[in-house]
Amino acid sequence: MTIEEILAGESKNVEFKESLPEKSIKYMKSVVAFANGTGGKIIFGIADKTREVVGFDKEDVFKKMDAIANAVSDSCEPAIIPDITLQTVDGKTVIVVEVSEGRQRPYYIKALGREGGVYVRVAGTTRLADEYMIKELLFEGSNRYFDQALCTGLTITDEDIDALCKAMKEQAIKNAHTEEQKASIKDVGRQQLRSWGVLIERDGKDYPSNAFAILTGNGGLHVATQCGVFKGTTKEVFVDRREYTGPLWEQIDEAFQFVLRNIHLGANIVGIYRQDVYEIPLDAIRELIINAMVHRSYLDHGTIQVAVYDNRLEITSPGKLPMGQTLERMKEGYSKIRNEALAHAFSYMNLIEHWGSGIPRIIGKVKAAGLREPEFIGGEVDLRINIYRGQVVPNAHNDLNNANKVPDNTDEMPDSADKVPDTIKKVPDSAGKMPDTIEGLPNNEQEQQIYKYVLENGSITTAETVELLGVKHRRARAVLMNMVEGAYLRKEGAARSTIYVKNTEGR
Repeated sequence: MTIEEILAGESKNVEFKESLPEKSIKYMKSVVAFANGTGGKIIFGIADKTREVVGFDKEDVFKKMDAIANAVSDSCEPAIIPDITLQTVDGKTVIVVEVSEGRQRPYYIKALGREGGVYVRVAGTTRLADEYMIKELLFEGSNRYFDQALCTGLTITDEDIDALCKAMKEQAIKNAHTEEQKASIKDVGRQQLRSWGVLIERDGKDYPSNAFAILTGNGGLHVATQCGVFKGTTKEVFVDRREYTGPLWEQIDEAFQFVLRNIHLGANIVGIYRQDVYEIPLDAIRELIINAMVHRSYLDHGTIQVAVYDNRLEITSPGKLPMGQTLERMKEGYSKIRNEALAHAFSYMNLIEHWGSGIPRIIGKVKAAGLREPEFIGGEVDLRINIYRGQVVPNAHNDLNNANKVPDNTDEMPDSADKVPDTIKKVPDSAGKMPDTIEGLPNNEQEQQIYKYVLENGSITTAETVELLGVKHRRARAVLMNMVEGAYLRKEGAARSTIYVKNTEGR
């Protein structure tokens, strides 16, 4: 322990005690909490408030060390064996009790029992674990995964299983990067679902695991994604709020589209061409949402929250980081799977690639777009990731390559939202320069059709756009939202009653 570390104060892994308390429970809670977390040190002989090094007399310091060792041995279950050493700091002797990350979780104080004696470390303080956290620790300690456990109360039929297999293959094809990759996708069957832990076979019959319920949106587990837009930088004033349920792949797409509707669409000028570019790379947004879905704790009854503020996009994933994972290791690409069945299913559906590569790739794409590096907060109760809006390095990569380009003008939406091609509008003025805005009719042929329809009929719906353009609903929504962003149309209503009318203010 150095003076610099002492001056830094207490943290989630360091605690100071001025003296050795008469009642060992006053520090035993922290011993248990460190074992249930990522480990830590208790330094006896340093005042926790002033950080003054008090130290101990050399005559009785060894008795105090023995007392600590005996108290830990007698008080904790399963057994915790700390490393107890002496250290000289500022000429005085302190006792350092180092507790390693435990593997037989949950650890608890014997006298209080498992129900009331499990403690965890949160933001530099020791707290009593709640019911969800105890369950999480139990699964970690037994090296099991919650998503592979039997989903009690959910009954499924052969048709339900076949429907999941079919839907997963459709997603795999939709998210494939190349035609060759699409052609190589094999059917997913019951045996595959069993090997992943999505199905559990007992006495020749298949039963659903929690992963089956989570993937399909069925069963007693409330799995939802909450999205919101807030005015300013806090949650005090909300502009729009939605909650999405159903199959996970639908929640991913709906949350992704929600973000796109509520962030800025700008433009890069390349020669005489205008490229529409979102302020945050599309790949980074999508991967953050997917990462939250596959790595969150489903034991925690909270929901994934996707919030758009004036200055940032914030995605919050419920649950502490899994055992062995830290924010630093995560950013370096270290992967610790919490939901093994879901990870296998997401990999098959081409929603994730190499395990552990997502976070470093997100960081790289955000920095390449000229934005500050994403901010990672928490990890003890939940994980919050912020991407700040507004470039700090203008035109870091002028073309941004394929990081964040909006849909093209073909009749179909691209198969995967992480492969969105360019929209290039050629409208040079008399001097050969590209104007920032386009007066009159939209330059895009599809948008012109929609705009004329609205002028003649007063409004248009997504269904009417599908019929007018002969495209799919997803493509129709994308074109309509582009026109809203371009101030040609204004969106009115919500959900199925949504209509699009001429924007009389923007143009």
